[in-house]
Amino acid sequence: MVRQPKVTRAAMSVLGTAPLLLTLVACASIVHGSTQHVQVASTPSAATVTVDGASKGATPVTIDLKRGATYAVRIEMAGYQPYEMELKKKLSGWVWGNIIFGGPLGVIIDASTGAMYKVSPSAVDASLSRGELATLRSGNGLYIGVTLAADPTWERVGTLTPDTSR
Repeated sequence: MVRQPKVTRAAMSVLGTAPLLLTLVACASIVHGSTQHVQVASTPSAATVTVDGASKGATPVTIDLKRGATYAVRIEMAGYQPYEMELKKKLSGWVWGNIIFGGPLGVIIDASTGAMYKVSPSAVDASLSRGELATLRSGNGLYIGVTLAADPTWERVGTLTPDTSR
């Protein structure tokens, strides 16, 4: 029986694990992939959701978006003012894992797949309003409505006047 030197076994062991090590250098690609789930909800529900002009269903809905892009989201329902917002790409914290453990190869892989980014915000919760009224709500239940054309059926409880003392 021919005995193989230990150096050859060690070399074979390293060569056997090299493909595995190459797949581990792209931390963000492994941890969260190149797409992200974004939850979209509205009050009232069943509003139409479009992303960059493409229909994505009715609220509540979870959509998958590529991480390396910016998106225009529009939520609309008949009788309500449309809600629009921009989802932006931001740098993911997993990039730092690549810099430390993966080196340049990991950063290149994550950059090319878009996995080095995250879509922000990761959830959209739209409050659709009727007519021209924009509403703001505080944590204690206080609602403030601002409009240029008040509905004649509303009860007026106060009026803001400009400060002319300046």
